Amino acid sequence: MQHASTDLVSAVTPIIERWKGEEGPLLPILNSILREFGYVPREVLPAIAEALNLTRAEVYGVVSFYHDYRENPPGRHVLKVCRAEACQSMGGEAVAERLESLLGVKFGETAADGSVTLEPVYGLGLCACAPSAMLDGDVIGRLDDEKAREIALEVRA
Repeated sequence: MQHASTDLVSAVTPIIERWKGEEGPLLPILNSILREFGYVPREVLPAIAEALNLTRAEVYGVVSFYHDYRENPPGRHVLKVCRAEACQSMGGEAVAERLESLLGVKFGETAADGSVTLEPVYGLGLCACAPSAMLDGDVIGRLDDEKAREIALEVRA
């Protein structure tokens, strides 16, 4: 495990070096790591903290605040389902439960086969088209059982 951690830190060092001299470098560093790896490994947080003269708690606080900074590799597909009140009031809770059942995964988890990560979000800005979701960056409005089945087929393909 130590070897993997060392490899990860070595891999993010150029990213840290690229941004550490800029004003407000933490978010650009985290965004670059996210783009490069698809997640922000917990093992690299101490290296970021040290380079930016921050505490590990400060760095972790930012990582844990923003939902996109996941700590584990995502599935091949990422499905974000809005769980906000507008979507819930339009039947979103039932569709969310249906998606969990169809995908065989709970919110915040990745399917065992690595096909999909299911994430809750609280506002996609599609309230007029509620319930809504986002699959791999593409928005889906008026989510219903039929669309849920189509999503499940697409991510399992």
